[in-house]
Amino acid sequence: MADATRAPWRVLFLCTGNSARSILAEALLNRLGAGRFEAYSAGSTPKGAVHPESLRLLSAKGYDIAGLRSKSWDEFAAPGAPPLDLIITVCDNAAGEVCPIWPGRPAAAHWGLPDPAAASPADAPGAFARAYEQLELRISALAQLDLAALSPEALKRRLAEIHEEAQS
Repeated sequence: MADATRAPWRVLFLCTGNSARSILAEALLNRLGAGRFEAYSAGSTPKGAVHPESLRLLSAKGYDIAGLRSKSWDEFAAPGAPPLDLIITVCDNAAGEVCPIWPGRPAAAHWGLPDPAAASPADAPGAFARAYEQLELRISALAQLDLAALSPEALKRRLAEIHEEAQS
């Protein structure tokens, strides 16, 4: 794990398709992290395009969506990729997959959430809004952590607590 006193902390959000939850998480942390974090997202089997409802929701909330894209997690395990400090899976499928070997041995956490992309077209706006709200709770708490004060074990525990607290 990288030096917690330096900024930014690089966080990779993983999901299978990298079109919805991980994209929302990337955008949220880049906004809420206020320069302390640099967020990315990727998927084990990327869809190749960001879900239109993800883009609509983020655009409606004032996010710049121009750079968002669905990409493979292989980009972040390749030579020259940004060193990662933390990897957070946001879907249960990605959490159970064999991940690449990440350079630098980043900390890891699992924040499984229902897939809003699985909702019917009529239910999609509500499903995406719920996913955004659930991620916002967790990411707001992450952005407030004093990373320099946490050991790797304490960070892992705190990330699990953040997930549990957001589910209650």
